[in-house]
Amino acid sequence: MSNTASPDPEILRQILEPLLEDFAYWFDRSQKLLSDERLTFLTEAQQQQLLQRVQNAIKEVGVATSLFKITGHQVGVDMATMRPWHELLVECQAVGMRYYRNQAIS
Repeated sequence: MSNTASPDPEILRQILEPLLEDFAYWFDRSQKLLSDERLTFLTEAQQQQLLQRVQNAIKEVGVATSLFKITGHQVGVDMATMRPWHELLVECQAVGMRYYRNQAIS
């Protein structure tokens, strides 16, 4: 017999809501950079592919956020779903740091 308790909606809200907001915020910033600037250290195809991945992640985070809110904070997001978002954010952070470092040198 399994002893799984339902998650406390308030705890889920306190933990998951800010996390989803952070994902949305940083993906939005990444999308803006990738859309507005030409990153010379990436090929145009690489930049476009990264932009598409970010746009897809924005949609996924939006759906997860909507479901979370619609259910009254009663559903979480599986770590297997969030892991690729985190990995993409780390990749975008590295790209952003490289871009801004290049800007400072120029």
